[in-house]
Amino acid sequence: MLYWLLKYVLLGPLLKLIFRPQVEGLHHVPATGPVILASNHLSFSDSIFTPLIIPRRVTFVAKAEYFTGKGIKGWLTKLFFVGTGTIPVDRSGGRAARAALDTQLRVLRAGGVAGIYPEGTRSPDGRLYRGKTGVARLALESGATVVPVAMLNADEIQPPGTLIPRIDRVRIRVGAPLDLSRYAGSAGDRFVERAVTDEIMYELMELSGREYVDIYAQKLKEPAAA
Repeated sequence: MLYWLLKYVLLGPLLKLIFRPQVEGLHHVPATGPVILASNHLSFSDSIFTPLIIPRRVTFVAKAEYFTGKGIKGWLTKLFFVGTGTIPVDRSGGRAARAALDTQLRVLRAGGVAGIYPEGTRSPDGRLYRGKTGVARLALESGATVVPVAMLNADEIQPPGTLIPRIDRVRIRVGAPLDLSRYAGSAGDRFVERAVTDEIMYELMELSGREYVDIYAQKLKEPAAA
């Protein structure tokens, strides 16, 4: 209820008025059935703009720490993530990735829409980085339709580390569903999962026009964090 209230009454109309989303290819998102929205990840605001423009409810997962903050800030953060349909997942330990996939798998098996960022983290410089194979595993295990979504300028509206977004027109491009039928029954095959993931990333590169870098974005971030 909070999701729809925020989207259509409290927050959504205001955001649409301010950021005037320009969306290409929205008709590619199926009206029914399980769908995976596989998107590049440029900004924190990606998880706001994507549910804003998709007619159906979109479910993302996020680390559980976002839901356990203290004080007013913690309460507002939790309210935001709950209201945008985000599900908390414990991302500590070796089973973190599997826990996130299992959560999204339940959404898809219920006929819902799962949002996922194949890169696994925000791009540090706007380029498109190597995708992790979780998106392929999710697609192959669920049989869901995979629709690529390119965020075109979210990093210009809200660069990483920026709290207040710049007012500008957000631009999003939705691609045609990918035909992965030839891979049916291949869940668990790591070579197939890599091929599927690379195919998804190629489509995102074509849609976004961003330079592709064949390394994981997290690897680039680790030295800077250290």
